Amino acid sequence: MKKIHNISFTLIPLSLWLILSSWGSVGHRIINQHAPASFPSEMNFIRASWTTILADNASVADERKSWDDTEAPKHYINIDNYNEFVLYGKIPMTEDSVNNLHGIAFLMDNGIIPWATIAAFDSVKACFQRNDFNKASLFAADLGHYIGDGHMPLHITKNYDGQYTSQDGVHSRYETHMIGKYSSDIIYSDDPAQFIENVPGFIFTYLYHDYLYKDSVLLADMYATFDAGSTSSNAYYQAFWDHSGAFTIALFKNASWSLASLIYTAWVEAGRPDAVPRLMIDPSILGQNCPNPVKNITSIPIEINGNNDYVTLKVFDSGGKLVTTIADGKMKIGKHAITLDASGYRSGIYFYTLQAGDAMMTRKMVVMH
Repeated sequence: MKKIHNISFTLIPLSLWLILSSWGSVGHRIINQHAPASFPSEMNFIRASWTTILADNASVADERKSWDDTEAPKHYINIDNYNEFVLYGKIPMTEDSVNNLHGIAFLMDNGIIPWATIAAFDSVKACFQRNDFNKASLFAADLGHYIGDGHMPLHITKNYDGQYTSQDGVHSRYETHMIGKYSSDIIYSDDPAQFIENVPGFIFTYLYHDYLYKDSVLLADMYATFDAGSTSSNAYYQAFWDHSGAFTIALFKNASWSLASLIYTAWVEAGRPDAVPRLMIDPSILGQNCPNPVKNITSIPIEINGNNDYVTLKVFDSGGKLVTTIADGKMKIGKHAITLDASGYRSGIYFYTLQAGDAMMTRKMVVMH
């Protein structure tokens, strides 16, 4: 999988940036939190911990939009702007193919969610191959976010906010306000995950399928508006849910199952690595840096329970690139406070990883200038 092209998107309108936050934090948390329940029994050793990690980090990808100009296009695709989709119901499956046919500007302007999802899957698999389960879980949270966006029909169409059907504002009414009001009604069973033979084909297939629901969302909004006489009352949202709740719950269920299946597939393709030794033989404790968010200086607390363990403490950016190595050597038993000067870092999300002996742990840090 080739890297997603690094292009500035500073010209994306603020209104569009705000719209492209699919399902809101509540919806994304539900999708990610459900996924581990579908893991097969052979993955029971990470089920409990990953349930929390995936849920707590479900909206990190949305947070990146505030400082990463390349993030927003990863959350949508205006698939009906592709002539080949309109004519044949499919588009090329690789970035290079689209770039060759339509040019890089068209590719980026219309969103790159399928390729962002594939890239996130590849990152999860690479972490499994390195036996880095902590970082794998964080990339898996991003994977879940992109999958969730891919199961939100208005993230797959040029009419993403009803602007072509005189339904302006339907995007946030559906994914944020309605979901916020009726999240307690989003209950579904957790079907067993399956191994996915063709990951890109699987991702494009659910995008094509979920696109079909865009008209259902728009019709539900029209019916609710007619029934309630407005788009802001409780009666409107009740009617909106009555007309859309059944297929919305199905979309949530399919998103959670898809996440579980892709995580399982990444684990299998990585050779079914066993994280039990690192989870059980843990001679170190890594605390949350303070202050966090950090502007300049922050302190990272660690505790070494094994005498003279060889310790490395590294900081990575959100893309997994090494930023700096803070500690690399033997450290005595006891508690330590490691100072990090982040004054030269760009604002954004970073991860710091401690490895001591056989143990490895990763935590998130936010830099905000």
